[in-house]
Amino acid sequence: MEVVARSRFVRQSPRKLKIISDLLVGKDVKEAMDVLNNLPNRGTEILAKALNSAVSNAKQKPESSGNFRVKNVLVEGGPVLKRFRAATMGRAVTVKKRMSHVTVIIEDIPAPGAK
Repeated sequence: MEVVARSRFVRQSPRKLKIISDLLVGKDVKEAMDVLNNLPNRGTEILAKALNSAVSNAKQKPESSGNFRVKNVLVEGGPVLKRFRAATMGRAVTVKKRMSHVTVIIEDIPAPGAK
């Protein structure tokens, strides 16, 4: 059983979130949360919130066993806010403030010996 949680329009660039998300794939949820709690990056809070949401979504389903593994974490680019800042000689330079869409997919780990 797969469960999905999405966090959209996150004000963090996708490039920074992808670095963290690659560390989570294939780990148990508890182990993934330990990784997120021990990293200094700002994006860990965003991914932890999405992971907690996926776990609580999974617990709502009656067929869940309670043991979950991170199957995949997708980080995609969202809309970009374009701002301008002053540059030399009277010019303006574009500053792009990027957003992300985060999708966390977790799967149920079957208990040993169960079918």
